[in-house]
Amino acid sequence: MLEQLVQFDHQVFKAINTGLSNSFFDWLMPLLRNRYLWVPLYLFLIIFLIRNYKKSGAICIVFLLITFGISDYFSASIIKPAVERLRPCNEPGFNADVIMRVNCGSGFSFPSSHAANHFAIAMFLSIIFGKRWKWVWPVSFLWAFSIILAQMYVGVHFPVDVTFGALLGCLIGYITSTIFLTLQPNKKWNSGL
Repeated sequence: MLEQLVQFDHQVFKAINTGLSNSFFDWLMPLLRNRYLWVPLYLFLIIFLIRNYKKSGAICIVFLLITFGISDYFSASIIKPAVERLRPCNEPGFNADVIMRVNCGSGFSFPSSHAANHFAIAMFLSIIFGKRWKWVWPVSFLWAFSIILAQMYVGVHFPVDVTFGALLGCLIGYITSTIFLTLQPNKKWNSGL
């Protein structure tokens, strides 16, 4: 059963890494996974939260940072060293078929910390603002999904890596946003004021 899952994982990876290969994605996907590309979005969130929610906005930023920190710690420092799955670009007997579009890196692959971190943020923001602005759900998850697709396209993660990372991130984002809403007046966040 495990061997069949690994084989399926490899097939889906190849379908994305080589099957979707085109010059536009070769340009776009490395950008999408680059953390510096998203700095303006993070700055906007900080300004928006502080400007519109004052002290509660600052507390929300702290919770976002905690969400990111927990997600990154669990994925990168606990699970990856325990599982020790090689990245597609480093897996012997498989890496020759991988089209590398970024530096492979030496770290382990399972789970994807990019997936965990971005899905944690997407879930957190969706729970906090989703009742007020319904578009937050699809936009935030489309953003997170584009990043995990990029991770596979550039050759650094298998589909199982990003799927588990996304699920882990969603769980962490759900827990931290629920704690945040328990500590902060729910009405304030639903009204958008």
